Amino acid sequence: MRILVVGAGAVGGYFGGLLAQAGRDVTFLVRPGRLEFLRSGLVIEQLDRTLRIDVRATTADALDGTYDLVLVTVKSFGLEAAIDDFAPAVGPATTIVPLLNGMRHLDLLQARFGDRVVGGLCFVATHLDGGTVRQLGPLQTVMYGELDGTPTPRIDAVDAALTGAGFDARARSGPDGILQALWEKWFVLAAGGALTTLLGGDVGAIEAAPNGTRTALAIVAECASVAAAAGHEPSAKARASAERTLTAAGSDFTTSLYRDQAAGGEVEAEQILGDLVARADGLGVSVPLLAAADAALEMYRRGRAAS
Repeated sequence: MRILVVGAGAVGGYFGGLLAQAGRDVTFLVRPGRLEFLRSGLVIEQLDRTLRIDVRATTADALDGTYDLVLVTVKSFGLEAAIDDFAPAVGPATTIVPLLNGMRHLDLLQARFGDRVVGGLCFVATHLDGGTVRQLGPLQTVMYGELDGTPTPRIDAVDAALTGAGFDARARSGPDGILQALWEKWFVLAAGGALTTLLGGDVGAIEAAPNGTRTALAIVAECASVAAAAGHEPSAKARASAERTLTAAGSDFTTSLYRDQAAGGEVEAEQILGDLVARADGLGVSVPLLAAADAALEMYRRGRAAS
């Protein structure tokens, strides 16, 4: 199976690099600046070892035909430009698996590529430091499945391509399939992102502050209420895990939304929080804390654009 990994950053570089290390036929689609880094190989610093992997990479103007599987790993705010870049690599039998945050990207991808798009998500804590992808925690999972939960041969083919490559790969089907998993991940991301950016610290610092735990639990409840109103209420296990993670004493847990903001970079505010608040409004669900967090991030984005 020919695999095109769109992006070679913290997510694409990590999973695509491990696939290449495992001998899969992987090509990275990147911008010219990232291509220069990859000419000397991809470096992945895992928790227990450092990998230096020779990889194949190309830019949009040099794509060589269509691919069987396209893994889309760019940040959500870069998706529209990426779609134009990888469109020539999509043929009639191509399967597109996006590993993006939120849900709105599915509408954009399906508008362009129709039913070649399936559901996908990942859980990984990684950071791109120059040319090196650094693993920050042990979780390294990719999930994928048809959006209607049906088991299909193409999902079986994706499963065969991704399993056994050094990370946890899981096909999801049935009523508890990939769509439910996408909503549960969004619920967690939005809760953690809203909490850490609104209060400006890691979970341990927030827990130690007056009303910190109270605020965390209220944000989790707001996120859960939106998901439930949309027909995808988080499981009791998922909600308990989110509450435990976001109220843990002494925890240094943060989110990518918080880390990107702290570094002065572009943030996925619209995709993670803005879209969730808009859906809450459409469903008649009150989410004042999420709205406040979204407004604060919009102020950050305006300030960044003006500087």
